[in-house]
This record gives sequence, structure tokens and C-alpha cells, in this order.
Amino acid sequence: MGSMSPGMSDMWYDPADVESSQSTREKDIALHNVARRGRPWALSIAPMMDRTDRHYRYYMRQITRHTLLYTEMITTAALLHGDRDKLLGFTAAEKPLALQLGGDAPAHLATCARLAEDWGYDEVNLNVGCPSDRVQHGHFGACLMARPAVVTRCVEAMRQATTLPVTVKHRIGIDDLERYEDMATFVQSVARAGCDRFIVHARTALLHGLSPRENRTIPPLRYADVYRLKADFPALRIEINGGITTLMQATAHLQHVDGAMIGRAAYDHPYMFAEADALFYGDAAAPRTRRQVLMAMLAYLECWAAQGLPPYRIVRHLLGLFAHQRAARLWKRCISERTWTPATAMAALQGIIRLVPDDVLDAVLPLAVPVSPALATPTAAGACEWL
Repeated sequence: MGSMSPGMSDMWYDPADVESSQSTREKDIALHNVARRGRPWALSIAPMMDRTDRHYRYYMRQITRHTLLYTEMITTAALLHGDRDKLLGFTAAEKPLALQLGGDAPAHLATCARLAEDWGYDEVNLNVGCPSDRVQHGHFGACLMARPAVVTRCVEAMRQATTLPVTVKHRIGIDDLERYEDMATFVQSVARAGCDRFIVHARTALLHGLSPRENRTIPPLRYADVYRLKADFPALRIEINGGITTLMQATAHLQHVDGAMIGRAAYDHPYMFAEADALFYGDAAAPRTRRQVLMAMLAYLECWAAQGLPPYRIVRHLLGLFAHQRAARLWKRCISERTWTPATAMAALQGIIRLVPDDVLDAVLPLAVPVSPALATPTAAGACEWL
């Protein structure tokens, strides 16, 4: 977390400080459009607290090889003073992988960006979208949209500290700063620092009166504003997030922006990503069946149970594997009601798998057609290993 409270000079936009005409914006972006690092990602899975830990990420890598994954948000204070092995640890099987940071102090974020590179992450992302009270009290997250000068300095410091792509995930706006022009001004300012990609949650955040959960559903979706942002700033990489629940919806957004990010639906219905590699990245390899996914997770569970990890930390992520299948209710009930111990975890999961009909376990998906030849550029995927 940052060490200073926001100053009044950073709290609100100064109209005299930023030109607002369309021609000036285009000229400004052209002037400051430094070489963007990394690559656009057609599809990614959003960072989610208590969801996208290393075990979930390993599990998703059994389903999709190329979709960009994220850590949970990790605060700079936690990284500077906490157990880095526990917070940053991951395996090559989880890549490509981005580290999401929460903070507002440029020096602290720069140090953490260097850590991201040292640990082998592919990107580092700054959270400017979380509306929770705890995050607001630390002066970061969505409230930073009212402080574009601070975000600009943070991104600048992070880019100077690492060769990794530095990205920002933010909202359409917050509270009274809800106009498209407010967002465009924010993006224009942060783009000057060289932000490599903007991931835009297409809702405003109401920082007072709504819970984080309500802020994901109650403010209306404004996809048109994200499309307009890409049209107004064509040199920038713009990715859309919010309310996307299927791969077909994601492909529709790609007609207007560079990428799409899926959040809760990726956790509740993970196996829909079995089509993602072919559809978004042109990978012609056959996706794994659910049985093959579970065989890989059994070996993974055995490894971690032998180290004393509570097995439910892993198996809880498997609850949605049979979403929309006739075995879904039985599967979820058996996993939820089981008492999971390291000594019995393997046998317990094997027993539950045997209850699922073979035709559901072994169902093969038809190979999807890539949405665009330009997106059919799969990245190299590491071997699925965890040691």
C-alpha cells in the first residue's frame, strides 16, 4: 500500500491540464506512443480474489494452453513485507501468466515489478478497478481513477523498473467521474507513461453504497464506451471485461477491441475454455476431455497432498467442471460433502470420478474455427509439470 494519502492536486482532473479535442488526443497519443511491449491477448481470465490461485491456474492449464491467466491481486505491502515464496510461487505449467498488483506508491510498485520479472512472470498489471472498502482505505484500486497523475507516475516507475509489459485494469469510471470523457482523459494520461494495454471493465464503480459483488452487477454495462475508446485511440491496445459469459460473446467483442477478458464465468464453467485455443489462437491440437483433465489433477493432488496441503484447497476448484452436464449436481454434492484429508484424498476423488457416466467424462468437442487468421498465432506452451 502507498505511504501517502492522496493530495488534492491528484484528486480531480484539471481541464486546463489536458487538451480534450479529438485532433489533439490523436496527436498526443502519436507523440507518446512508445513501442508497446508484449502482445495483445485475444482471450484472458480475470484476476479474482480467492479464485485464481496457483492451483486453479494449473487446473485451467489442463483445459486451455494459450489463454492468458492472472494471479489474484497482491498488494505491494504484502510483497515487500510478506512471504514472497508463498505469494509469488508458480510453475512453468501456468504460463503465460500475469501478476496483478495493488498499490499507489510508484517506488513500491517499481520494486514489485522487478520482482515479477525476477520470478519469471510474463506481464505485470496494476489494479485500478477494485472498489472494496479495504482497498479504498489503502488509496488504491478503483479510487485511483480520480488520480490519473498518480497512476501515470506508477506506470512510469514500473516500466522503468522492468522489461515486462505493464498493463492497467480499470473501470469505465467511478462515482461522479462517469462520463466517457472522464475515462478518455484518464487513459490519455496513463498512455503517456507507456502503458502497454488497458483492460476496461465496462461498468462504473460506485465507491459508496455498493458492495464489490453489487459493483459487478448493478452498474449497467457500457460496452459502447469501450468500443469508442478503441476507435478514439486506435494505437492503444484495448481489452474489454465485464458481463462476458461465453466464448461466442467474447468473439463478438473482438470486432471492436483487441481482446476480451472473462471473469466469474471462467470459474463457474471452466470447461468452456476447452474450445478457446482453437477459436482464439488457431491451435489445432485436440482439447483434453474432462477425464483427461481429472487424470492430470489426480497426479497434481497426489503431489501436493504428500506435502501436507489440505486437499480441498485444490479440489474446490473442480466443482464447476461438469457445469451444464447431467452429472453436475452429483459431482458438486459429492465433492462438497466429502471430508478431505491428505491420506484419503486420492481414493476419494477417484471414487467420485467413477460415479460420472463415461460418455460425459470422455465427450470430445468439435474443433472450433479461429475467429480471425490474425489471432491464429499460438504461443509456445510449457510442459504440464509442477515440480
